[in-house]
Amino acid sequence: MRFLNPWKHKREAERARVAALRERDGDACRRCRRPIRFELPFGHDQGVRIEAVLCGVEGEAESLANLCLTHGKCNVSGLDHTGEVIERLRPQREAELFAKAREKRAA
Repeated sequence: MRFLNPWKHKREAERARVAALRERDGDACRRCRRPIRFELPFGHDQGVRIEAVLCGVEGEAESLANLCLTHGKCNVSGLDHTGEVIERLRPQREAELFAKAREKRAA
């Protein structure tokens, strides 16, 4: 049956993972510690999202030990940058700060 309707099978597997993680971790978001609303649809800011704790680990990315529950808004892609990305963005952010300081002095 899983090959006749693969989307249904995927949704059911996702619900099973959420239920297992909810039983293990409770109803709070791993990042902000506020309660998650499980009745909201996928993609809602206050809805549930599954997040990998350790990204880039070979073979461990999909195991329940490496997953946690977060809000949709707390699990925004690009929220946690690597050291390389932070170093690349630092000059741009410093230039923006200096530009704001110059604007304040000029006003």
